[in-house]
Amino acid sequence: MDRTDHTDRTAAEGTPGAPLRVGLIGYGVAGSFFHAPLIAATEDLVLDTVVTANPERQRQVLAEHPGARTAEDAEALFARAGELDLVVVASPNRTHVPLARQALECGLPVVVDKPLAATAAEAEQLAVLADARGLLLSPFQNRRWDADFLTLRSLLAEGTLGRVQRFESRFERWRPHPKGGWRESGDPAELGGLLYDLGSHLVDQALTLFGPVSSVYAEADMRRPGAEADDDTFVALTHANGVRSHLWMSATTAQLGPRFRVLGSDAGYVKYGLDPQEAALREGLRPGDGPHAWGTEPRSSWGRLGAGESPLTGGGEPVPTLPGDYPAYYSAIARALRTDGRPPVTALEAAAALRVLEAARMSAAEGRAVSLD
Repeated sequence: MDRTDHTDRTAAEGTPGAPLRVGLIGYGVAGSFFHAPLIAATEDLVLDTVVTANPERQRQVLAEHPGARTAEDAEALFARAGELDLVVVASPNRTHVPLARQALECGLPVVVDKPLAATAAEAEQLAVLADARGLLLSPFQNRRWDADFLTLRSLLAEGTLGRVQRFESRFERWRPHPKGGWRESGDPAELGGLLYDLGSHLVDQALTLFGPVSSVYAEADMRRPGAEADDDTFVALTHANGVRSHLWMSATTAQLGPRFRVLGSDAGYVKYGLDPQEAALREGLRPGDGPHAWGTEPRSSWGRLGAGESPLTGGGEPVPTLPGDYPAYYSAIARALRTDGRPPVTALEAAAALRVLEAARMSAAEGRAVSLD
């Protein structure tokens, strides 16, 4: 199905008062906890259709989003392409590229949950197709709007740390028993394992902060009995500007390390604990709910800034954590569709991160550093 004529998609062309109509493919963890609530919370977007063949999830969609309809498969959604303004792909990783390609060939802008693709080459091919069709293509990298990440970006912009020497970043969990499912599958086609799951976020954040990478070293292990894919992984990046990023992603961490430890020539910043937005969304809360501002942390969770002191013993000065802002992603998507502007995250940025992830996988397999120069 090839729809190069977009004249019937009047909402995307800026019809006053008409929200942009979104089709969402997938209603698992990503679709139900992240995409659907954030789309529904965006003033200029409306969740039109959710694709899921699971009857229980279909009922869940109708209960949680009464104005939406459901479809059994993506073909049913694409058959109504002229009624939609955006497609969001939140289905298993192996389907990201074919569904994104089909959406673009139907003349529809598309958001794709991370990872956009298995390889940088596939991501670049999608980017070429989107450019040729004049359509938006954006990977969903919500962790750029984590509260702690926004705070760290502010500190770096102010030069508070001096010249950054080392960036340590962790997504660690204690899940001693595999849960199964495609995310932990050993089938290479599924893109399971933590390197492509949590690593997609960690690498994207490191590249966003410190730019291109010249060298990658990685260690990837399967620690838990019955594990089929990496569940305890470390990646070391050497950036072109000399900063070293050390990234940990693990499901086997009995004692959690700091979310961030950033060491500069003048000071260091240490932050424990995860951004509160994911937990809030999983609990059924939505932006605007409750008496507290969305994405805010209590003072007890603030990071600390200092030199020569341990934050664990109260050393350093507390740094107020800026509010997290996942809703900003879809607000930016809506603006880009209305104005034909640049998306908040681009496919070429995803390709750069995938190039690093591919190098990390090679490094772990071969036990050597891999050059990206």
